[in-house]
Parts: sequence; structure tokens; C-alpha cells
Amino acid sequence: MSNRSSLPPIDATVGEAQQWLADGHCTSRQLIDGYLEFLQGVGRQLNAVVEIFIESAQQAADQSDQRRAQGQCFGPLDGIPFTAKMNITTQLGSSDASSPMLRGFQAQEDATAVRRLRAAGAVLVGKTNCDEFAMGASNETSSHGVVSNPWDRERVPGGSSGGSAALAGSHGWSFHLGSDTGGSIRQPAAFCNATAIKPTWGRVSRRGLIAFGSSLDQICPIARDAVDCQSVLQVMEGHDPLDSTSLRQDTASQSKISRVALISDGLGPGIDASIATAVRSAAQQMASQGIEIIERSLPHLEAANACYQVISTAEASSNLARYDGVHVGVRGQSEDLQQLYETSRHQGFGSEVRRRILLGTFVLSSGYQDAYYNRALAVRDLIRQGIDQVLEDCDALLLPVSPFAPFPIGERIDDPLALYACDILTVTANLAGVPALALPCAFDEEKLPIGMQLMGAHGSDHALLEFGQRWQCWNDQHRALPQGSIR
Repeated sequence: MSNRSSLPPIDATVGEAQQWLADGHCTSRQLIDGYLEFLQGVGRQLNAVVEIFIESAQQAADQSDQRRAQGQCFGPLDGIPFTAKMNITTQLGSSDASSPMLRGFQAQEDATAVRRLRAAGAVLVGKTNCDEFAMGASNETSSHGVVSNPWDRERVPGGSSGGSAALAGSHGWSFHLGSDTGGSIRQPAAFCNATAIKPTWGRVSRRGLIAFGSSLDQICPIARDAVDCQSVLQVMEGHDPLDSTSLRQDTASQSKISRVALISDGLGPGIDASIATAVRSAAQQMASQGIEIIERSLPHLEAANACYQVISTAEASSNLARYDGVHVGVRGQSEDLQQLYETSRHQGFGSEVRRRILLGTFVLSSGYQDAYYNRALAVRDLIRQGIDQVLEDCDALLLPVSPFAPFPIGERIDDPLALYACDILTVTANLAGVPALALPCAFDEEKLPIGMQLMGAHGSDHALLEFGQRWQCWNDQHRALPQGSIR
């Protein structure tokens, strides 16, 4: 057990923990042991962590301490703990995407993002719970069970990266890797009072990310503040020769943000009054710091979620076709080949995944592809054009992350349309491929976190993160932790 008096405050960011190490207040081994203790306590209570790598994490921490003693520290992440979502492959442990279909699957190599972080000295301490194949907005579809929100353990943490967000919202010192296909890192960040960025599509290699919707998926960092997210992104980003869709380093659109458009469509009917008020108040706080605030409408925002549901399910249907118990996945029992396929997929996939595969297969089927899938692609182009059009007059778009606060566990899981409504404000960034930064901005009357998001132009990731750092100098809500975070 670690001596708490030697460790950083539990709300300390990665940057602050790194300074604590540099100043000699504690060793990386002590920091890692303290964080492992948190994972085994609060992390398990929340059901946020699925696997904990005690021995390998301690060995990596000892190696970090040796480098530091020799003056060879690798950088700002050396000796810092991190976790990876269960749909991101790691050599350590399993990578089952929280699905019975991949139960026990052990990858032969780290995802590119994980490999780069470990090469920078970051210490992988565990794997986090998520919705099955990242399909969900509440972390209730996981084969590992439901994750609880640290601010109210009877409520959901958001999804699909609910485990990552629950840890980030409960304790400092660390960062976490999640993924975002339609809001899966930003919505949990908003629900758990954490900071997260969905990078420009292609900025971070998707090699090692178990696919849901390939034109939408992105590996993302979630942490205590925007400085931490930027430190992580700087290590992960860059072209990967093993991912043909990854981008060359893009330095465009990195000018300082000084003019922000408040998106009126994201504050109207269907958005909780407390959330609309909080985001408007945030805009006023920005204005008081010299940021020019204008109000604009975002063309086709009302069509974005329907467009997303068609495209994402179509891509999921294609990506998950290989999981049949013969080529990939757990095999059912049957003497008949057709029955073997059916049994394997029925036993291996949960109801939400099966639902999305059926929807995707339908919109791609003969006679319906033009009516649904091709039309959705056309709407996607209009959404991209609409964002570009608004960004001609400003540097970033401001709107809420979620239309409502964290909801009680079980409230929406049996109503797919109510669950899909969680995504109405987040899917636009994925459809357009632009970066979006989720930031804590207020608490509602029940003391539940409220998050806002800033969307920028393609490639403006670091400009958004720099603005996030300024925001978190003006507003310190991100420092708050829920009761029960201390072991």
C-alpha cells in the first residue's frame, strides 16, 4: 500500500503528477501503486475497469524510475498510468470489445496508439469497460456488466467509453484511451466531468481499434484537463504506414480561437433547460474574457442523427460480417453449417449489436440502398458543407454535448429511439470528420455534470485544445471530484 502523504492530490492532472515526480516528491512506482490501489477499490466498485495489470505496471514504473535517475526521462508521459478501452487491442490482457463474441481474445500486438504511448514511457495499468462493440450511449450493453456514474452510482456514465470516463471523472494522475464513433468519448466525458477530444478523422491511427463504423471511428484521449489531452494526442498522432487512412501531420487551421459561434439549434426544443442555460452562461463567460461570440444556425443539424444511424449501421453490418464462429469469433454448436452461423451470431452478439446489424443489412439491401444509404451519404456531404460554411465566419462552434443530464440506469435501455437521442448533438462531428472537444462547464440543480463541446475546422485539433486550456483557466469545474473518489 502506498503512503498517501507522498502522493499528489487525487485531483492532480497528468502534468501536475509529472512535476511531482520531477520534484522528487514520489517515485513512479509509488504513483503507479497508488493508482492501482484506486483501480482495485473505486474502479472495481464502479465496474469501470475489467482487467488490471499489476505486475507489468510495476515493472514499467521501476524502469521509468531508472530512466529518471539517469536523467533520461522520455517526456511528459513517462511513468504516468493509463488505461485502454476493451475495443482497443493490447498485448497485455484481452481485447474482447465487451462482447461474448470475442470472449478471451488476446491480441498479438498493441494498437499503434498504445504502442506509441508505451514507447513514450506511459504505463498501461488496465483495460476499461465499454458498450459491446462500442454500440451504445449508456454502457449498459457490455458483457462485463453496467458501469456506474461516479457522481451518482444509480445513473449511467454515458457510452460507449463509460469505463474510461468514470475513471477520468473520479481520480487524477492518469489518462485513458477511448473511441468515438458518434459521441462515444464526448458524451461520457460530459456525464462524468472529464475532458476529452475526438480528433480529426485520420489524425490518430485506427490500427488496433476493433471496427464499428470505419469512416466514423477514432481513438481518443480522455483526462482531467485539456493540457493532458494535448500531451497524449501529440504522442499518438501522425501517419501510420499500417493504416492507409491515417493523415500526414497537418499543421493547418491552428490559429488562435478568438471568434466562437453559439449554435442556436443546439439550445432549442428537446434540450434540457438547465443545459441550454449552462452553455449560454459559458458563452457569456468567454465573452467576458474577450472572445467574440456570435449566434448561428447549423444547416442540417436536425437530419444528422438519422443520417448517422443509417451510415453507422451499414458500416457495422459490413465490419461485423466476419464474426460468424467460423472465420472469427466464438463458435456455437451445430452439425448444420447454416445453423452454426445463426447459433454463433445469436449467442455471440447482444441484442443492441444484432439490432444494428439488421438495420445496416436492410439499408444496404437491394431495392433499399438508394432510398436509405445513398441518400444518407448525400446528406452527409450537406452536413460537411454546412459546417464549413459556418466556420468561414468563426473559428469554432459551441453547443452542448448531450441534450440531457446523466439518466438512471435502466431508464432508456429498452427504448432504442430514446437511447439514440443521446447522439443528436455529437454525431455531426463524426459525419464531417472534424475535431470536437468536450469540456466541463457547469453542474445542474441535482449536482450532475454538464458538458459543452467545441467543434473546429478539419485539422484544428490543437487550436481547440489551446482554447480548452484557456477555458479551464477561466472556469475550474474540471477540478471537481465526486464524493467517494478517495479510497
